[in-house]
Amino acid sequence: MIPVTEFRQFMEQQQPAFRVLKPWWDVFTDYLSVVMLMIGVFGCTLQVMQDKIICLPTNTPTQNQTVALKNQSEHPLLSHTNEVSAPMPELKGRKTNLDLQQYSYINQMCYEKALHWYAKYFPYLVLIHTMIFMVCSNFWFKFPGSSSKIEHFISILWKCFDSPWTTRALSEVSGENPEGQDEKKEGDSKANVSTIEDGLEKTQSLRSIPEKLVVNKPAASVLDKKEGEQAKALFEKIKKFRLHVEEGDLLYVMYVRQNILKVLKFLLIIIYNCFLVHRVKIIVTCNVKTKDMTGYDNFLCNHTMAHLFSKLSYCYLCFVGVYGLTCLYTLYWLFHRSLKEYSFEYVRQETGIDDIPDVKNDFAFMLHMIDQYDPLYSKRFAVFLSEVSENKLKQLNLNHEWTAQKLRQKLQTNANNKLELQLFMLSGLPDTIFEVTELQSLKLQIINNVTIPAAISKLEDLQELSLYQCSIKVHSTAVAFLRENLKVLRVKFDDSRELPSWIYCLRNLEELHLMGLFSHDISRNVTLDSLRELKSLKTLHLKSNFTKIPQSIVDVSSHLQRLYIHNDGTKLVMLNNLKKMAHLVHLELVHCELERIPHAVFSLTNLQELDLKENNLKSIEEIVSLQHLRKLTSLKLWHNAIAYIPDHIKKLGSLERLYFSHNKIEVLPSHLFLCHKLRYMDLSHNEIRFIPPEIGVLQSLQYFSVSCNKIENLPDELFFCKKLKTLKLGMNFLTVLSPKISFLIALTHLELSGNHFEGLPAELGSCRALKRSGLVVEDALFETLPSDVREQLSAE
Repeated sequence: MIPVTEFRQFMEQQQPAFRVLKPWWDVFTDYLSVVMLMIGVFGCTLQVMQDKIICLPTNTPTQNQTVALKNQSEHPLLSHTNEVSAPMPELKGRKTNLDLQQYSYINQMCYEKALHWYAKYFPYLVLIHTMIFMVCSNFWFKFPGSSSKIEHFISILWKCFDSPWTTRALSEVSGENPEGQDEKKEGDSKANVSTIEDGLEKTQSLRSIPEKLVVNKPAASVLDKKEGEQAKALFEKIKKFRLHVEEGDLLYVMYVRQNILKVLKFLLIIIYNCFLVHRVKIIVTCNVKTKDMTGYDNFLCNHTMAHLFSKLSYCYLCFVGVYGLTCLYTLYWLFHRSLKEYSFEYVRQETGIDDIPDVKNDFAFMLHMIDQYDPLYSKRFAVFLSEVSENKLKQLNLNHEWTAQKLRQKLQTNANNKLELQLFMLSGLPDTIFEVTELQSLKLQIINNVTIPAAISKLEDLQELSLYQCSIKVHSTAVAFLRENLKVLRVKFDDSRELPSWIYCLRNLEELHLMGLFSHDISRNVTLDSLRELKSLKTLHLKSNFTKIPQSIVDVSSHLQRLYIHNDGTKLVMLNNLKKMAHLVHLELVHCELERIPHAVFSLTNLQELDLKENNLKSIEEIVSLQHLRKLTSLKLWHNAIAYIPDHIKKLGSLERLYFSHNKIEVLPSHLFLCHKLRYMDLSHNEIRFIPPEIGVLQSLQYFSVSCNKIENLPDELFFCKKLKTLKLGMNFLTVLSPKISFLIALTHLELSGNHFEGLPAELGSCRALKRSGLVVEDALFETLPSDVREQLSAE
């Protein structure tokens, strides 16, 4: 006999966890398959253990049979030599004179020839059909292409709901408190055990127990580091799994096909069984040519199991009918609506998490199957598809990692003498930052999904905010706080669409720094949104690729004082809007590919500082027009291609700082030194060979640099500039340093390296403010000084 347990592998999944993907109809058909399998096994066992058919001859014996019977009666010792003669019992009925072997032969021949094939093989057909049903029901769990997806999905599902850290994560991101619910149940059970007669006391105990337990477990809502990392990994797994599974519909197609195959199998079984079930008869007539061997040709046979097989066949047909109807219902469920789309609308409404996405293809199909097992699974699973939920979970981990104490340790004083906190490449903005109430400047770099909540209002001293390549969302209450308190805002972006719209309503903002490139097509006609609401804006710094001055800057021209435009090498061709900015005191046009000093600059009568660094200036003849800028004190024309300085630079009598470094100047005009107010002059990195003696006129000069030129001699008049504090003469062709260096008693920094000096004058000792740290010279050359001078310079 074949035990039923041998067939368990056909009706059970490879893993018990797969049961969540078996709806009620699959479970029901599995049990039907077990019953049908038992019918088949039972029928096969009967055929093996019992006689299949019993036959008797129906015609009279032949003459040979009569003679043989007579001889046997006359000579009994011939056939039974070892038996004792005894009186024969009286025989009744027809005598066939056939022995047992002949009967066995006849039974076998009639079983093969006369019995209908359906009656012979019925139990085997039941067994084969049932095996096919079982294979069809579970094939998608075994097929490599589908089983791998199912196993991956089930493993993620169990991690979501069985692991303790996952349960805690779900309680935070979905706004639920399973710990509290468990505690409430525990409290309820305790209250039920204790007999309290007074109803009021009973109600109070039920409410007070969970509250007390929650207070005693404040850490229940905080994930430790290990649990947080596991939760983050789970979110990543679900993202990758979703992308992989939503690409195709293999699971859906396989499930549909195997159900269609079962329905076709059901129809086949019903049809041929209805026609053949009556073929199972108890009495069967048999006509075989065995007369030469047995003396008979016609036999009447009894199919011993015909009655039982007939009952079993009708019973089997009933089970198959129920099985088929169940499969038809399955097909109706598969086709009456689209199972390749799954909507979480009800979950979004219940949980309030609006960003849970709908899914499709095999992912949607598996969720539909899980809903038939328990809809709670898909509801809980949906939380892990939400970016909001993921961000909440990341926020919990972030708050746990970045405590207020740790943030205070990172506080530094910035260039504006503000207490600043810099955060770099975090997963978000920790809520604990709002506990550092002394914070004055906040700098965030490369942080995605930054959300500034209303809690920022706790930072009453916050005045500066820097956002470098951060995607940010600001709560409306936080916008109101920033509008009133923020003084300095710096935003660095990769795409102009990342610019937050709320920056245009910061009415108390004094400095705005925007750094980022616009696309090539947009930059030609780019305009910033209106800056009209920025009533207090005084400094505007734009680092981008503009081709013209944005019109929106004119909106703040009445109070804008400093404008910085740093291009990436894009030529700035339209500067007419500058004429309208009469209140500018500081203008920088850097790396704008300017070939001439813009004429619009000459209208800025309040301008005090002009910086045209890293342009393509070759001639500055129009510099004479700068004489109308009576307040101009600083002119920076460095890092250009200027070959000479025109004589009429002398008309810029208000200049105090002049930058001509990194140009191609060969000759210094004597008229340059008629700008008698000059205090700072940088002529380094040029091709200057000679310094005019008129330099002695600059009695206010404090900084003078001619390093990296081709100067061979220094005029004595240079040392009449007694207010010089910094003198840079390095990388030239100087061979002698005049003893008149002693006249520069205020000198604190002297650079002499890279020349051809053979020695240094002892008069350096007269420069009492000069120390060894401020003397930039080769060590060997320093050793040529007298020892007392060296000691004096080395003394702190």
